[in-house]
Amino acid sequence: MRAIVFSDTHGNMAAADKIIQDNISCDYFIFLGDGVDEIEILRSKYPEKSFFYVAGNCDKCSAPTSLVIELFNTKIYLTHGHLCDVSENTKELVKTAVKEKAAIALFGHTHKRYCKQENGIYILNPGSASIPKDGLPPSCAFIDITPFGVSCMLIDLN
Repeated sequence: MRAIVFSDTHGNMAAADKIIQDNISCDYFIFLGDGVDEIEILRSKYPEKSFFYVAGNCDKCSAPTSLVIELFNTKIYLTHGHLCDVSENTKELVKTAVKEKAAIALFGHTHKRYCKQENGIYILNPGSASIPKDGLPPSCAFIDITPFGVSCMLIDLN
């Protein structure tokens, strides 16, 4: 099963909607903050889809700043990342994911892609869907969860 992960749209509704349109057969979308207003619109536009999301440091809403979900029998920890200092390193993120018994930890905030496995946990930042800061194109990511394991892939947005 597949989930699409994206973050940091910062008001770019066209980018957020394009992610859904380009992945219309997918049922699960995970948003990691700084653009919750766009997600609220997408939830109304695509009520048949499941959206999981957290608030970022630029969001003014009541959404949680972190969340643990379970998809396809796999625990996933979601956070924007600003409260666990992901700009410096992923130590606090990994520590929290271990505490939550998550197999996957997702974060945004840095606008830079990141995909590694640490302490047996997949750590993924999909980059920014509208304002990347790593010299690469805007991006999102796929998480595929199968009986054989987890795989993650970063994808350029065209």
